[in-house]
Amino acid sequence: MAKSKKSATPINLSDPQYYLNRELSWLEFNARVLHEACDDRTPLLERLKFLGIFNSNLDEFFMVRVAGLKQQVEAKVSLLTPDGRTPQQQLDDIRSTLTPHVNKQHQHFEEVLRPLLVNHGIHILNYIDLNQKQRTHLNSYFEEQVFPVLTPLAVDPSHPFPFISNLSLNLAVVVKNPDTEEEFFARIKVPSVLPRFLPIPPELGDQNSEKPAHWTGVPLEQAIAHNLESLFPGMNIQEYHPFRITRDADLVLEEDEADDLLLAIEQELRKRRLGGSPVRLEIQSQTPEIVRSRLLQDLELTESDVYEVDGLLGLRDLMYFMSLPLPELKDPPRQSVVPLRLQRLREPSLDPDALETDEGKDFFAVIREKDLLVHHPYQSFSATVVRFITHAAYDPNVLAIKMTLYRTSGDSPIVNALIAAAENGKQVSVLVELKARFDEENNIYWAKRLERVGVHVVYGLVGLKTHSKTVMVVRREKDRIRRYVHIGTGNYNPKTARLYTDLGLFSCREELGADITDLFNFLTGYSLQKSYREVLVAPVNMRDRFLALIHREIENVQNGFSGRIVAKMNSLVDPQIIATL
Repeated sequence: MAKSKKSATPINLSDPQYYLNRELSWLEFNARVLHEACDDRTPLLERLKFLGIFNSNLDEFFMVRVAGLKQQVEAKVSLLTPDGRTPQQQLDDIRSTLTPHVNKQHQHFEEVLRPLLVNHGIHILNYIDLNQKQRTHLNSYFEEQVFPVLTPLAVDPSHPFPFISNLSLNLAVVVKNPDTEEEFFARIKVPSVLPRFLPIPPELGDQNSEKPAHWTGVPLEQAIAHNLESLFPGMNIQEYHPFRITRDADLVLEEDEADDLLLAIEQELRKRRLGGSPVRLEIQSQTPEIVRSRLLQDLELTESDVYEVDGLLGLRDLMYFMSLPLPELKDPPRQSVVPLRLQRLREPSLDPDALETDEGKDFFAVIREKDLLVHHPYQSFSATVVRFITHAAYDPNVLAIKMTLYRTSGDSPIVNALIAAAENGKQVSVLVELKARFDEENNIYWAKRLERVGVHVVYGLVGLKTHSKTVMVVRREKDRIRRYVHIGTGNYNPKTARLYTDLGLFSCREELGADITDLFNFLTGYSLQKSYREVLVAPVNMRDRFLALIHREIENVQNGFSGRIVAKMNSLVDPQIIATL
């Protein structure tokens, strides 16, 4: 039972017991992804997909979070996190937490999923298990398709240890000169431009098998490993061992010192392609000590940076098998629905006088009736958000479109609509957030395309990332100007909108239109706007409003009423909000 207000002892909100570590909390999230892969209720190919997601998530975690902690250790940063950990303690705890997760991932794939795949006609074979016909086929494929791409790199006094690119899969090869008995070390990069898994024609499979084979093949690195004689003619192949490198890939931007944010990010992207310092080495557990030590020495890593696995490295490539035409091994496709109010829309007319005379309503008429709230992916993103922007691009009464873009797809229909709008003579302004992590290159590409057709492009604010997802359409209607807005929680990305749950609000209410106008002036120009009518804007008024809402619930309970707080977020790291909660 809660203590009365008078006898309550003040809580020391700096006490570490009240805080979760951000990095360890994220690892627990990724453990839930792994759980989906291990759950036998999940369709088989979806389980491979979740293994791939788990692995891909870890890659990004090491490239950004672990890399940042290692930089803090090197800089001798001693500042404690709110939960009381130093950077080195966090690295130690990450390793002790993550090691069993990694072991579980590989054990589950090798001992559970691979046999299940065989039962369903999917044979991911080891090269040594191939019959002679299959080996002959793969050897021919290797000579024609793989061998020309490979570049063996010697490592000796005249050949320094080669640069190992980020997330690359490699073979460490030991060869011996039969004349001198001298051993040499070499490295071969498994080319990412080729498929990771090489299929074998079904007719070369086991003809005595009762079940038909849907897919049979081997990992690319094994096909390379068993053809090393072609790469080192005259030498004796002693041993080979696959390994994988993860490097620091976080951008380091001194925004206050950059004269041109676009140019600064492009320069940092070139550095990222090469990769920063190594932060993780993945090897197979049977890798001998001499090869292991050589890699650690040349990569300037320690034993704490090594993650051993039993089986295949780089399980993110298992996503490949989602392309197999086996719907019975996947989740049933989800069909998004079109909101009832939008099911009989007419396309925008090129006639500026044809507002409501034709049969059916246009998108804007629907919004004028009342606000429209949509819920993705259950309701169609294409039939709502994409259609709204496309309508605006071709409607002759639309004067201007303003939009924020954080992440979008590579073949974005939204960006194409904005280009069409500019070509149709409309005033188009877009804030493209260049600092969207790992989407920087994609966003630079779209920003330049938009600029070429006359769109006003802004590249974000110094010191901040613009996460707001907002569109405003300015439209002339008879004797007035009306503003239509879409405010959403999800990126303007038709692909991820089919996967992630998000909300979006369409409205033409005056107060919302005025707020979004002020917001865009804040984002694209010089504005010290401190108050808004309806919307919450960080870092202007959002925290203050959230704090006030939390205090309202506190006061309700203190005064004998009920209190309730429901919140949904990706993560919570704001100290004031945490302390108040």
